Parts: sequence; C-alpha cells; structure tokens
Amino acid sequence: MRIFLNRNVCSPIWSVLVFVGCLAGCAPSEPIRIGFVGGTSGRVADLGIAGRDAVLLAVELRNQAGGIGGRKVELLIRDDRQEPEAAQKALRDLIAEGVVAIVGPMTSTMAMAMVAMANEARIPLLSPTASTDELSGLDDHFFRLNASTRENASRIAQYHLRQRATGRLAVAYDLRNEAYAKAWLNSFSATYVQGGGELVTNPIGFAAGGEAALLPVAQALLATAADGVLIVANSMDTAMLCQQLRKLDPRIPIVTSEWAATERLLELGGKAVEGVIVAQNFDRNSSEPRYRQFHHSYRERFHREPGFGGVIAFDAANVLLDALAYRQEGRSVKETILAIRRFDGVQEPLVFNEFGEVTRGLFITVVRGGGFVVVE
Repeated sequence: MRIFLNRNVCSPIWSVLVFVGCLAGCAPSEPIRIGFVGGTSGRVADLGIAGRDAVLLAVELRNQAGGIGGRKVELLIRDDRQEPEAAQKALRDLIAEGVVAIVGPMTSTMAMAMVAMANEARIPLLSPTASTDELSGLDDHFFRLNASTRENASRIAQYHLRQRATGRLAVAYDLRNEAYAKAWLNSFSATYVQGGGELVTNPIGFAAGGEAALLPVAQALLATAADGVLIVANSMDTAMLCQQLRKLDPRIPIVTSEWAATERLLELGGKAVEGVIVAQNFDRNSSEPRYRQFHHSYRERFHREPGFGGVIAFDAANVLLDALAYRQEGRSVKETILAIRRFDGVQEPLVFNEFGEVTRGLFITVVRGGGFVVVE
C-alpha cells in the first residue's frame, strides 16, 4: 500500500522534511585549514607580526575571491615565542586541528626545532625568512622562500670588500638564533677573509637585551681597535647595541645582517642607526604593480609598513594558496609545489629548485634621514 502525503494537509511535516533535506544537501563545505607559526611576542615580534598579518591579508583576499574550489580558507595562528618547545607545541596543536600546511616559522632556529616533526606528519612548512643552510639540499617538507644564509652573507661580504671602508671588523651576534647567526658569520667570514678583509677577534655572542647587558658588549667590541663593527642580531637588539656603540664612539662604522632590516630598527635606533649599512631581500621602492597593490592593501589593513617579513610572508602564503587551488586529487601539497615550481611573487618570480628552495634579489641600503636608502 502506498501512502501519499498531501502537502496542503501536512504542510508542517513537509516543511520539516524539506528543511532537513536542504541541510543534508546544501551544508557549506568544511574550510581548508592552514596554519601560521612565528614569534609574535618578545624581541623578534616585529618580524613575526609582519609575517602573520601578511598571511592573514593573503587569506582574506583569497576568501573574498571565492576561496579555493568554493571552500573558505581558515587561518590558525600560533606564537612560537622564539622558543623551540613553544614552536613544537604550536606545530603539534596545528596538526591536531587538521591544517594541510603551515606558513612559518620566521627564524632558522625555530625551523630546526620543527622540521623533523613536520616531516613525520608530512606537513609542509613554507618559511618566509628562515634561511639556514642546514636545511638546504634535503628532500623534506621544508620550503624556503628567502635566499639562503650562505647566499646573503657572501653577497654582503663582497659589497663591503668593494667599499674598502671597514677592513678590520669586530663582530657581535645573537645566541638565541644560532642556527642562523653562526652559519651567517661562517659564510660572511669565508668570503670576507678570502677577499682581504679581517675579523679582529672571536665573535662575541650575547643573549640578554637591555642597556646594562649590551654596554659591556659594546665596550668589548671597541676595545679591539677595529675599523668597524658587524652585528648579526634582530632589529631590537641591533638598535640597542648601536645606541651603546654611538655613546662610546659616534663615528665607528656599523654594518648588519639582513635580519635587522625592519622598521623597528629605525624606530628604536633613532639617530644611533644613521649611517648603518643594512642588506634587504626586497626593494621598498619597487614599482612592480603587484608590489604596489600589496603594499597599498597592507597599509590600508594594518596601518604600517610590511617590511621584508611581510613581503616574503605574503609570497609564501600565495604559493601555498595557489598550490591548494591547482592540486590534483591524490597529489600532496609538497608534490604540487614542486610540480609547478614557478610562482608569481610581488616583486620577482619565485622559482623553486628540486629541494623547495628559492633565490631572491639582495639590496644594500644605508640608514639615512630615518629611512632605508638603496646604495646597490
């Protein structure tokens, strides 16, 4: 016997059935979850915050354009506090929450702490600014969006050799990012000494910030009677060490690694960083339309400069989002990035080698009039 429902008589029941059917057939798709890990608190917070905000902007723009295959992208953010244990916990948490890949971390020491776990979970790490050569040439799940430590340090050493203004250098470096700082110094030293330069004493490592802690470092550097000082540290400690150096010797030439090249160096250093030579992995004055559009959107959204951390993190986020958009069924995110290889960056093409590494341009700048001025 067949039973027919009269829609007019049973309208409440029919409405419920239609509603339930719509829920089953029209439910929105689950979002695609990606993560961000970076130091958004502490002494390297300017770099981490710039990276976080750039990734957030990339996700917002992608969602405004319809997401990926009609699915929204959800960004889960974690602060690694520049502590290996915190970075590993952040990674575990994000894996448990189902992220398909992570943009970050932002420093080499955190990358070294995370990569083994990421490899085991087969979760790609797309690091905007970690540059350690210890992760170069490996078939792993670590992707490097910046030039390598060796590339940057060698090119910076070559510039200073050409200038012949700082033949004998005294060196100070930050112990809290040793995976970067020691490798950077080794590469810089190899090129610099081979070209006729000299490092006058063993590099001075420091870990504590603040004027009281950095004054003895400045005194030890100047006691070497060097022609100049090289600082390999984050922007905050570089600025504070410059202040101590200028109090003792206002004319001593100071050069830094690209790690210090953020607006925070200018804000905290003030007049003490005037004349400091700083390398950059992007051109703040670029006229590339993609960069100008990104720069405008970032400034509108966050009311500050993106810096190199923001620029490269935006590139990293879009590499990931593009890979997710073009990924074929059965192919991993890692396989997709390596298959595509070439992506559009905001200033230059990003071409990955078989190990997931790119090479970027390098710009030498000097702090002049409270800003970064390109000199090469």
